[in-house]
Amino acid sequence: MKRFAMQRLEEWKADKDRLPLIIRGARQVGKTWLMKEFGRTRFKKCAYINFDQNKRMQHLFSGDLNTERILQGLAIESDVEINPADTLIILDEVQEVPQALQSLKYFAEDERCSYYILAAGSLLGIAMHSGTSFPVGKVDSMNLYPLSFSEFLCAVKSEGLYEILAQRDFAMAANFKDRLVDLLKNYYFVGGMPAAVAAYAKDGNLKNVRRIQKRLISDYEQDFSKHAPKEVIPRIRMVWDGVPSQLAKENKKFIYSVLREGARAKDFELAIQWLCDCGLCHKVSRIKKGAVPLKAYQELSVFKLYMADVGILAAMADLDARTLLNGNAIFTEFKGALTEQYVCQQLLAELEAASYYWSAEKSCGEVDFVLQHEGNIIPVEVKAEENLNAKSLKNFVAKYGLPFGVRVSMSDYREQEKLINLPLYGIAALWEECEAKTAKTLFPGLPGGGSDI
Repeated sequence: MKRFAMQRLEEWKADKDRLPLIIRGARQVGKTWLMKEFGRTRFKKCAYINFDQNKRMQHLFSGDLNTERILQGLAIESDVEINPADTLIILDEVQEVPQALQSLKYFAEDERCSYYILAAGSLLGIAMHSGTSFPVGKVDSMNLYPLSFSEFLCAVKSEGLYEILAQRDFAMAANFKDRLVDLLKNYYFVGGMPAAVAAYAKDGNLKNVRRIQKRLISDYEQDFSKHAPKEVIPRIRMVWDGVPSQLAKENKKFIYSVLREGARAKDFELAIQWLCDCGLCHKVSRIKKGAVPLKAYQELSVFKLYMADVGILAAMADLDARTLLNGNAIFTEFKGALTEQYVCQQLLAELEAASYYWSAEKSCGEVDFVLQHEGNIIPVEVKAEENLNAKSLKNFVAKYGLPFGVRVSMSDYREQEKLINLPLYGIAALWEECEAKTAKTLFPGLPGGGSDI
């Protein structure tokens, strides 16, 4: 299975000033597979150590954190002779032994050490917020998400369509729109969890896919009981179970009273933080103003809550596979909730974009996602159908004097003076399209600059 994160790991390996690298992500997004595959294909040897319920490693790291002593213990545990020139060291589920996280600091500071060290854990985000001594400034980190739509295309042997989209050849893509839309429908149902994608790629059996998704959901819910503070578990379950209904509302802003009558923010803040820290949910805060830097204008108390994966959301909502056959109904189910979830997921996985949203104080105007890229504000409106009305988007662009906005919809690619219409299946090209549009805006003398296309 092709994961684009492999390129990031190759860049890390080539960096002479590299630090130990921590990979963060929800359970079952493929962290262990990625690290092992990287070790298998790019190194002569791989020393893999799993810290989950590993008492030997607990004892090893409970003593002196001298790097030579630790390396000796890791070599014995993995049964691999560790050589800094050709060995990848993998510390998996490292949050189970907080001292192991702390030890990464000493590997970074020891000038004699030039080891390749990867660390990962499903609950690392929680460990980082629970008083663990984290080696700030001594490690690099990267996030791993479920497979993006681009990775999904490669997994189901549609590399040709992926290449067309990667080249931003939207005229060619329009010729294959029916195939791309069918694949997008299937992605809405299957999602990007590696086990679900692998099952679908094998024989296309959607019942098997749904069975895997339900098992994953059950595993996540068991994690609540195992790892969350006891007093917070009931509220975590309420938030988790409530996300589909929150996204099904016309106004998708998270409303506490939907969970329980009379509920207030302080009752559920820890539960929401826990779900976000372990990568199962993503919080998109409202901004008051469309200006740089967006973070300065966010309202932390007003937000939308999305799942980590569109397929998991579809499974939690018990979306029937027959919906796939009913025209484009899957795109409009739950008032477009699946489509917004899909876009949020791609913004993270494809573009690593920090997302916000905007809504007017005294009207129903709203822009689904507002992004910041290279000093520019990029408003993105999501349309589940071929709806070309973008009133809120146009008003936002005018209100804050922005050069253009982006509408993501089922319509074909189209560029206008103040608007880019990007097909849902082509969202991976967002940054490149915005950069090209910005260049035309700044230098209207360029071919195509400043005119409708």
